[in-house]
Amino acid sequence: MGQIERFLEILLNEISGVAIVVFELIGVFIIIYSGLRGAVKYVRRSRDTKIYLARGLALGLEFKIGSEILRTVVVREWKEILIVAGIIALRAALTFLIHWEIKEEEKAERHTGDGGILDGSGIAGERKMNQK
Repeated sequence: MGQIERFLEILLNEISGVAIVVFELIGVFIIIYSGLRGAVKYVRRSRDTKIYLARGLALGLEFKIGSEILRTVVVREWKEILIVAGIIALRAALTFLIHWEIKEEEKAERHTGDGGILDGSGIAGERKMNQK
């Protein structure tokens, strides 16, 4: 391998390594911030707490998936590729489930007008029943 190719490979690995850490940090900060804001909204009995928290988690997971995709650039062995692929699949499944939950929650909220509480079940339902 020539010197230019070697230099470009090292440069790519270094840039990818920094970008992976940055994306991971952004994802973690978004998840922490959304969790804290979600807790505050829950204490204040805000109707959109669940949707807000789910959107924050989904956004944080998107950044973490981005970091895993970048990680595929620097892996050297098939075992590492399989591990990264598994992590990407799990995070993608979580993101899909969270987006599905958001849509269902928004649909229920449109139909009921009370934050998606149809049958009084769950924590939000208990709060509603306690208010009566």
